[in-house]
Amino acid sequence: MTVINDYNCSWVNDLCKRSNIKILSSDLNCEWLIIGAGYTGLSAARKLGQLYPNQKILLVDAQLAGEGASSRNSGYLVDTTLNDGFTSNKELENYKKKSDIYKLGIDAVKKFIKEYQVDCDWNECGKYFASSNPKDENILKNFSKTLSNLKFEHNLLSNKDLTNRLGTKFYNIALYTKGGILLHPGKLVRAMIDTLPENVILYENSFLLKWKKIDGLINCNFKNGSINSKKIIFATNGFLKSLGIKANYNFPITLTASMTRPLTEKEFTSIGEPKEWGVLPVRPMGATIRMTKDRRILIRNTAEVHNPYQMSKSNLEKRSIKQKIGIKKRFPQLPDDLIQSTWSGIVSRTRNSSQIFEKIDENIFVAGCYNGSGIGVGTLFGEQIAIKASNEHTKEIETIEARSKPTWLPPQPFLDLGVKARLMYERLRARSEI
Repeated sequence: MTVINDYNCSWVNDLCKRSNIKILSSDLNCEWLIIGAGYTGLSAARKLGQLYPNQKILLVDAQLAGEGASSRNSGYLVDTTLNDGFTSNKELENYKKKSDIYKLGIDAVKKFIKEYQVDCDWNECGKYFASSNPKDENILKNFSKTLSNLKFEHNLLSNKDLTNRLGTKFYNIALYTKGGILLHPGKLVRAMIDTLPENVILYENSFLLKWKKIDGLINCNFKNGSINSKKIIFATNGFLKSLGIKANYNFPITLTASMTRPLTEKEFTSIGEPKEWGVLPVRPMGATIRMTKDRRILIRNTAEVHNPYQMSKSNLEKRSIKQKIGIKKRFPQLPDDLIQSTWSGIVSRTRNSSQIFEKIDENIFVAGCYNGSGIGVGTLFGEQIAIKASNEHTKEIETIEARSKPTWLPPQPFLDLGVKARLMYERLRARSEI
């Protein structure tokens, strides 16, 4: 089975089309093989290329590099997340470990941008956790205490403040955190492709059919060729489970999002001409909303257990209707026909919202499962798993490995039933926010 993406993602369509796409069509040998060319795989390849300039490094993706989840997300580089359920002192310690990883992720992306002079619409404008439901005030106040204990700069905002800042009267309460960053995910991941070292060869639209270890080498079979490698790094994130990698510890969730055309001067004036902003939901199944630099509105308000390999046009259109309703709730004065594109993407989850980063066998390594925080953490984990696979150690690896490890998941069909039930429950709780 191959991954079939829709071609509607606005972030991807903002970019010039790439040429000279290489597809694997022969049998090859190499020192290093990386499966997956998103933030993690590209960062791992870049680091390996720097560490081993004279070795052959192959990077293979089932679709076009960077055009999976890496460019289909909402473009939030997060310093904090809310829906983790940390309350006790022990849990506070775990939250700090997670936020330390987020900080290292931000630092990794910043370093890359500075070194290669990348323009990805970087905006250190912070982010909002916002809700229209007055009952969510207690959730935000408790979260505020957590952030205060950890010295994160933040403040609670009322409806009046939010109306002035966001251009919508929809939200009654929000918590603003200063450390969040908004960016254009497509531009960032494209820069990672364009700056790959010369000794890294990228093959795209080359789906991995099966892999096994034979006499100390890792053998990978693709449709039109095979690769034997001395070491391999799996960086397929939402598709780790389908490759049998940590299958009992991660699962994919399908998200859909829509983006409007740019607002006209009149439309933009009607909502108060707000500066670029990003809102994350207080409840897990609420809506993620962005006002972009070029006056487009992005909304993501669906998450479900769905075939991760493709979503039909008719299914996308059904979800687009929900997103149209979500925009209309927030901006009733705007026209009904604003949405320009709708797309789907995959996020990888674990039971306890932790990440996967480990050596799973001699010469076999894996990094992934970012629970919706893949821009920074994926970049960080890619670099550091390359270092770990080189039998080196860093303070960053020490911080990563101090986190709580992913917990075991029940087998099918119980896993899907449980996930669907939980999503339905959370959807009901957040129905006013969609």
